[in-house]
Amino acid sequence: MSTPHDANRKLLTPLRAALYDWDETLLRGLLGSLCAPDAVFHCCHPFGDQVGPEAFFQNVLTPLRAAWPDAERRDWLAVAGQDEHGADWVGCGGHYVGTFAGPLLDIPPSGHLAHMRFHEYCRIAGGKIVEMQMIWDLPEVMMQVGAWPMAPSLGAEILVPGPASGDGLVRPARDETESNASRDLIVDMLNHMKRHPSQGGPEVMEMARFWHENMNWYGPAGIGTCRGIRGFRNWHQIPFLSSMPDRGQYLDDITYHFFGDGPYVAVTGWPDMIQTVTHDGWMGIAPSGKRISMRSLDFWRVERGRIRENWVMVDLLDAYQQLGVDVFARLREFNKARVPGRVPYPVGDP
Repeated sequence: MSTPHDANRKLLTPLRAALYDWDETLLRGLLGSLCAPDAVFHCCHPFGDQVGPEAFFQNVLTPLRAAWPDAERRDWLAVAGQDEHGADWVGCGGHYVGTFAGPLLDIPPSGHLAHMRFHEYCRIAGGKIVEMQMIWDLPEVMMQVGAWPMAPSLGAEILVPGPASGDGLVRPARDETESNASRDLIVDMLNHMKRHPSQGGPEVMEMARFWHENMNWYGPAGIGTCRGIRGFRNWHQIPFLSSMPDRGQYLDDITYHFFGDGPYVAVTGWPDMIQTVTHDGWMGIAPSGKRISMRSLDFWRVERGRIRENWVMVDLLDAYQQLGVDVFARLREFNKARVPGRVPYPVGDP
């Protein structure tokens, strides 16, 4: 039996298809018809908030298409559900791909295929998109062309795959009991994670109870991907907690939005984390003692009662900005010996 959540997920299907084919006339029309006129698009740094579908089209999508003339969107995950506050959401994950023929936000072009992961969450009300939260992995693009000006990642930098189960877009009819159980598992896991280090050592997190031993944690570029519980702890969790041990202590200042869809769970906040950079510093940045907020759009896939995959997108450029580091200014300095401008497109002989 079809549910309102199935209808919400289908609502985005023509928009996703228009971004795959990048039919500008169709895309513009769909944004106008599917979005409320005053819809707010919360976009990653440096795009910022855009109000209304036309502003989003002009200020976010158009610069990407100008830089990647054959840009196309490839989704590998779409989930839908209701959060604990009664709001309906659809979350999508995938990649934009295209020939990098012109500068994108001062990132120099390569003339080669480029890929950029995206996570985006749409809040649906009255059959319209009224809010979008979107993170593009711009550091991933910088790395592909050798232009990343910050510290190297501790994790592996890879082309992040979609679900190993192959059911990110097409799966059996929604099971509300399974959806709620998946969501409750993630909430329970996160509550246990917050117990460390204030309530004890790593054992208080009970990670083996929640995470499969062969799980993959797909972090954003700049942090990287980790394999297994030990890999996750070595390449992300320990450095993160060593630099910001007060994470999870400012819950009154943030609002979570959790929703489940069968074996999948999604969460957003904008922001959904607040912590202070102290102790060892983070990502090569010296400890500043400054409290920052972080935007994170996350998906989990549950398999036989444990987490097998976790896709995490963090607006790292915004976090750097709050710490007083202008990554784009650094990028311009780092790449000023490069010849700016466009690569002839199509590249080479027809």
